[in-house]
Amino acid sequence: MFIHSVLFEIKPKEVAQYRKDSRMWAAYAKKAKGFIAYYTMKRHGFKDQYASVYEWKAKARHDRFMGKYHDWLVGKSKARVKVLGYFNLSKVDQVRA
Repeated sequence: MFIHSVLFEIKPKEVAQYRKDSRMWAAYAKKAKGFIAYYTMKRHGFKDQYASVYEWKAKARHDRFMGKYHDWLVGKSKARVKVLGYFNLSKVDQVRA
């Protein structure tokens, strides 16, 4: 499993548009092979910080999607956001209830 997360700083007036943009990105990702899930998350304890989190079966699937759609989707996105960081994570262990 591969997880790609982007941490943003988003002003309150931009949050609704960011969420709309995020759903647009997720709709395209949902059609891609290897896509598992998408989450929009608010960072607790930090003002105006949100994360877009994508879960993929493999990094190669994520890379293929981003190579094809990233720049085009950035162009279609309307929210004004500040990227604080990118995080690429691979599963090491898993425990489920």
